[in-house]
Amino acid sequence: MSTGTTGTTATASTASTTSVTPVVVRLKLSLLRNGLRQSAGRRAAYVASLVVVLLFAALQLIGLIALRGNTHAMTVTVLLTAVLALGWAVMPLFFPGGDETLDPTRLVMLPLRPQPLVRALLAASLVGIGPLFTLCLLVGSVISMAHGAAAYVTGVVAVVLALLVCVALARAVAAANIRLLTSRKGRDLAVLSGLVIAVGAQLVNFGAQKLGSSGLSTLDPAADVLRWVPPASALGAVDSVSEGSYAVGVAQLALSGLALAVLLAFWQRSLTRLMTSPDGSTLQAAEPARDKAGRSSGLGRLLPAGRTGTVMERSLRYVWRDPKTKAAWVTSLAIGLIVPLFNALQGTGSIYFACFAAGMLGIQMYNQFGQDTSAFWMVAMTISSTRDAYVELRGRALALLVITLPYATLVTVLTTAMLGDWPALPEVLGLSFALLGAMLATGAWSSARFPYSIPQEGYKNVAPGQAGLAWISIFGGMVSAALLCAPVITLTIWLNVSADGEDWTWLLLPLGTAYGALLTLAGLRLAAPRTARRLPEILAAVSKG
Repeated sequence: MSTGTTGTTATASTASTTSVTPVVVRLKLSLLRNGLRQSAGRRAAYVASLVVVLLFAALQLIGLIALRGNTHAMTVTVLLTAVLALGWAVMPLFFPGGDETLDPTRLVMLPLRPQPLVRALLAASLVGIGPLFTLCLLVGSVISMAHGAAAYVTGVVAVVLALLVCVALARAVAAANIRLLTSRKGRDLAVLSGLVIAVGAQLVNFGAQKLGSSGLSTLDPAADVLRWVPPASALGAVDSVSEGSYAVGVAQLALSGLALAVLLAFWQRSLTRLMTSPDGSTLQAAEPARDKAGRSSGLGRLLPAGRTGTVMERSLRYVWRDPKTKAAWVTSLAIGLIVPLFNALQGTGSIYFACFAAGMLGIQMYNQFGQDTSAFWMVAMTISSTRDAYVELRGRALALLVITLPYATLVTVLTTAMLGDWPALPEVLGLSFALLGAMLATGAWSSARFPYSIPQEGYKNVAPGQAGLAWISIFGGMVSAALLCAPVITLTIWLNVSADGEDWTWLLLPLGTAYGALLTLAGLRLAAPRTARRLPEILAAVSKG
């Protein structure tokens, strides 16, 4: 009797272990399917995102296939694979992606052992747009380099190894840092990601310009080194086998296989630690507030009276105290300053790049209610009419202008000083203020029409299932803002082209300022009634995190 019971228990345990992988994969598919069923807008956003990624992947694939036979094909593919692996390691820490199945802390209370859990999460990680894009790039890389049957066989193994290494690298890094990323200290440290990304983007820009001036041959030494670094070594093995160096190809594949084994072991160790050690990240909540009592009264004296001043103070405190809002602002401030100044330092920049600062800061007007999360119900309780909604939106816009107006002016003046083009300063300031007003207008309307949740826990900036909607909302608003600025842009071009127009470009400063102010007021007026009517929908959307 006991023997039969023991055998039955062992069989059930084995079945439970072997069924973890398909269960987790089905869980991810179910989460994705159920998320898309919630609204037609979410389905449209996801389909649009999928179409854009697939189109870009197809273009990449065609471009890589066109490199077949080129002497620099190995250089391009190896470097692309190395950059792709770096992106897999870094991007999950700073940008929204994945779903609840990829956060191991969600599965801590389940009776799962680390080894089968690693296999299940690895399989689930292969489902998605990111792995599909990576697969297309790797396949195109193999086609561009492979010559002969042995090389194609090696390419199949290389594609599998490189894809698994990229996915395992992302999951291992995320698992090792999940406690830090979900703690208050980690969320504060994540503010630095904006600076890292901004500087990294400029380094890529410098590299691209250098590459365009000197050719692909300058990258050959770097490719010779990276072809021995996993997962690029897997692609390097295809080139080695194509040239008849079978031993070298096997060694390069072995390096990628060893890297995969090390990453899986590290990931399993991180999961074991997460599943067995206590989580003390919530202890921060018991600490007393650091703000002095007099700070509120001091700030309140500088702001308008009534609801407008209250809303402005609350918004400014979000910028200073909320980790997610602070990270978004630091990123915008850094990129808005670095892009025009770095281009000016290169000597190839234009004074009109200074408008980039106004554009980056104007993005902060989008999804104004998302930063309130579920606490938006307290704001909703105070809105009983269109007038209340208008004052609420106006206060948030004024709080943003307190930071944006002087900062955009500073960036424009610094860019002008570095380029020495002082006569163009008034027209660039007018363009910046017009663009800022257009983004405030579209941001207010988008906040009411396309709200989404910003999870306070974890490292994601968008709730699962809302990422595509968020990107479509932001980019759609930016395009609309650019179209709204078309009259000012057209006037600027006409004044610079006409013979006597340069003498009147100074008029763009008052005209652009007035036009931006009118756009802001019109946007707030249009968004207020929609906000007042959609309070329940907005609350439901921003409470999903």
